Amino acid sequence: MIRLGVNVDHVATVRQARQAEVPDPVAAALLAEKAGADGITVHLREDRRHIQERDVERLREQAATKVNLEMAVTLAMVAYAERIRPNDACFVPEKREELTTEGGLDVVSHKIKVKDAVKKLQDRGIHVSLFIDPVPAQIEAAKQVGAYAIELHTGTYCNANAAAREKELAAIASAATLARSIDLEVHGGHGLDYENVLPIADIPEIVELNIGHSIIARAVIVGISQAVREMKELLLRARR
Repeated sequence: MIRLGVNVDHVATVRQARQAEVPDPVAAALLAEKAGADGITVHLREDRRHIQERDVERLREQAATKVNLEMAVTLAMVAYAERIRPNDACFVPEKREELTTEGGLDVVSHKIKVKDAVKKLQDRGIHVSLFIDPVPAQIEAAKQVGAYAIELHTGTYCNANAAAREKELAAIASAATLARSIDLEVHGGHGLDYENVLPIADIPEIVELNIGHSIIARAVIVGISQAVREMKELLLRARR
């Protein structure tokens, strides 16, 4: 069965817009778990635009499922993760000016830096994944630096028009097959929603999807519990 990780960053985005106490991303995360989420994902960005340290620390104390911390490959973030010890950590590229993560981590060009960061966290018992584009060289580099898993960037597939989408889907499927053949666990994420998720969920090598914006957007209309249940039902349908 495919796992659903719910990213609650944008609950914090609404809170930070007013520098208020609500809405609380931790409260949203706990409701998401009760509705069927298999894990909670948060991205602690360098500029702290949404998730704050206190959110991560409260999640680590209160979450019933696993906590997946998305983070840049920096000394400060690695030291923070070593102290907090999330269940999982996902290294992602990060630029201050971007609205959301744009493209995958270039592991090939930063192999030594990434390998050192992966080792530090995995020595602390943290499963480390790398958010990468579905490119064979990046997958092979992820294996070489010792990562436990990769998260394939699905954003290009999600943003493609109908003519190009099948090509992008095929690239993701091929990448997933390669990754499993070299014993990497395969996750996917970025841009997935209730309309485009099923073809990705149908890829048998993918065991986890991390989805945030579309679930939180749906939650504004129907509530977080219903939004998570609807996505979970879609993923269950994919593996029947």
